[in-house]
Amino acid sequence: MSAQKWPEGDPSSFSLPKESVVTAVHLKLRVDFTSRVLTGSADLTVERRDPAATHVVLDTRDLTITAVTDAATGAPLSWTEGEPQPALGRPLRVQLPAGQSVQVSVAYSTQPCCTALAWLEPEQTAGRAHPYVFSQCQAIHCRSMVPVQDTPAVKFTYTAELTVPGELTALMSGLRDGSEKSGEMTTFRFRQPVPVPAYLIAIAVGQLESRSLGERCSVWSEPTVVDKAANEFAETEKMLETAESICGPYVWGVYDLLVLPPSFPYGGMENPCLTFVTPTLLAGDRSLADVVAHEITHSWTGNLVTNRNWEHFWLNEGFTTFVERKIQGRMHGEPARHMSAAGGWKGLKEAIRTRGKDDPLTCLVPRLEGVDPDDAFSCVPYEKGHSLLWYLEQLVGGPEMFEPFLKAYVAKYKFTTLDTEDFCSFLFEFFSDKVKEGVFSQVDWKAWFSTPGMPSYEPTFDTSLTDACSKLCRRWVDWDDSQEAPFTSTDLDALSSNQIVEFLAQLMEEPPLTLTKLKKMEELYGMNARGNAEIRFRWLRLCIAGRWIDQVPAALEMVTTQGRMKFVRPLYRDLYAWEDVRERTIDTYEKNKQYMMHVSSHTVAKDLKLIE
Repeated sequence: MSAQKWPEGDPSSFSLPKESVVTAVHLKLRVDFTSRVLTGSADLTVERRDPAATHVVLDTRDLTITAVTDAATGAPLSWTEGEPQPALGRPLRVQLPAGQSVQVSVAYSTQPCCTALAWLEPEQTAGRAHPYVFSQCQAIHCRSMVPVQDTPAVKFTYTAELTVPGELTALMSGLRDGSEKSGEMTTFRFRQPVPVPAYLIAIAVGQLESRSLGERCSVWSEPTVVDKAANEFAETEKMLETAESICGPYVWGVYDLLVLPPSFPYGGMENPCLTFVTPTLLAGDRSLADVVAHEITHSWTGNLVTNRNWEHFWLNEGFTTFVERKIQGRMHGEPARHMSAAGGWKGLKEAIRTRGKDDPLTCLVPRLEGVDPDDAFSCVPYEKGHSLLWYLEQLVGGPEMFEPFLKAYVAKYKFTTLDTEDFCSFLFEFFSDKVKEGVFSQVDWKAWFSTPGMPSYEPTFDTSLTDACSKLCRRWVDWDDSQEAPFTSTDLDALSSNQIVEFLAQLMEEPPLTLTKLKKMEELYGMNARGNAEIRFRWLRLCIAGRWIDQVPAALEMVTTQGRMKFVRPLYRDLYAWEDVRERTIDTYEKNKQYMMHVSSHTVAKDLKLIE
């Protein structure tokens, strides 16, 4: 059994919560689209954990601090800023007033370079009439928007007042608590009574409307998009009820979705009460809505039970991917769960091929001292973590044995944070009978947690939904393209969108298709006209691998018209690897990087070897 211990503390934060810790935050901010800044104050309730503590240490990056006062008396407090460090920003050390629980008020403004915020001009939005701003604070970008202890180890409740131009609507990752208009501005109020880490603070301001999806669920978006989004995500309430059957009661009150403009860099972000999602999910047939099941699951694994620092990110994402696929199984049948898991396994193999099998960041629990968490981001914590939980479920006797553990795990650690050692301890406690039987003695814990590369264990998947994909894939691979094509335009008619994705994913694991085969596939199947982003992404990668030069404009269009890193980074890497189009690819990035969120532009610059 695992006796491994991990270092305490958070290598990605300056804060010292064992001395003094933030327990509540009140934000009072004004959104200035002209200057592209937020201006206002953060009132922090701070508890002394160490009676001798004289200061609280906050994380900041590129903030302009104008005053720090005792919120109770208005008396100024002494404060100092440390030297900036790459990625981490700088510590803000604030003198504490006397008392066990005190309130500190920090007056500040963000800067236009704030890495947490994406400011969009009207022409970058669907309506093209009003500006838009949204945030992405995970992993350590909240510190560029709010002076706070920016570590998942610290959870706090928050309230907020957000003042915005009167024609716009403000949303946050909390419960809406009314609004009032004053002249040309409107102030929206919010509250989040469930303690959350800093990375789950979120804001969005734009011309927004909502549609109801059920008793607890709504979808928000720009007016021209909202009805399409409501149709796409119509099963959200059912997904939420299914997640409750696995994880326990939903504690957040409402579950709303916000469909963001295309530059959003992720498929979804699990901001409490208001999941952010990419418009690339709007396929028209609900085939990509399972991303919502993933974000719903974060309401328990991630938001309620949270990794203590980013080295243990798999506790957020591995658990969430595992439960997400259980939701798929309950709603669409076990073969659908297995097909999704098989696709994830392929993605894990590609991610480790790309990074290198000896890259320490492919460990399930990587060491992040001196590493920007954004640089460590990949599908490894999702899929390697999922594979470990799949393996453990099989070891203890299947879902009927393991699912009670999932519910007990959430119940034990809700509202708190944990690391991998805590997970192992509770696993052994819950399955004490299995420990006595020696069930876990066959698990190589060190290999799972601390060894880079692929796991030695490979799950066995049901192939009933993938068999047809495999057969069609094999026919294309085996076809001698000097002979007549043995295919018809109806080959894909019996396949679901997800099966077409699987068919293309299998082709991607084969040697590149010839230009003749690619052109025949386009002639018969009309791949270029398909609106499903997952299909289009894989099709374009096949075309790049086969060096079909006529498809390069379509690939460059996909990396510039949406910002989802799942699509953007592999396409940019593939194009960069093609020497004939490398300069064109770099030029495209340089012209468009100003429209990308920091996390996207930073990581793509590394992919294109423009920065170390």
